[in-house]
Amino acid sequence: MAKAEKNIAKTNVARLLDKARIAYELVPYPVDENNLAAQHIADTLGEDINRVFKTLVLQADNRQYLVCVVPGNTEIDLKKAARASGHKKIEMIPMKELLPLTGYIRGGCSPIGMRKPFPTYFHSTATDFDTIYVSAGQRGLQLKINPTDLINYVGATVADIATPANDTDSHE
Repeated sequence: MAKAEKNIAKTNVARLLDKARIAYELVPYPVDENNLAAQHIADTLGEDINRVFKTLVLQADNRQYLVCVVPGNTEIDLKKAARASGHKKIEMIPMKELLPLTGYIRGGCSPIGMRKPFPTYFHSTATDFDTIYVSAGQRGLQLKINPTDLINYVGATVADIATPANDTDSHE
């Protein structure tokens, strides 16, 4: 199912997609530890930033966690995301909670294969493309995948949850 170079080790994300028989491609890129922003990844891959999505983890006022996947050149709109998820208020989780909660580090957080499944929301532009990029579960490796396949696989809701970014830094 997957297209990958022979020297690329499969991540848990890739194994889960193989098991589900979902087509994808693993796309490596050189990691810059000082610049984990989605724009840097898009530039490195020579791809449109609108197709490179970042995965953000948030917590609602009732202590429930949720995942939002938004284009790399946008920021999560907390009010829109709260409305889409049926909460009054949501906020980004502290960075130190990301690894224990999801099993992923900043810059390598994927909407697939987190330690527990969380309600997931994709920005509405994801379905504008035949393929999008999300983290394959580690820094230096992106997953190129059909957005509808990905959205269906994780059971996500598609909604307008982002706003244009004021800067290019990312919490991915």
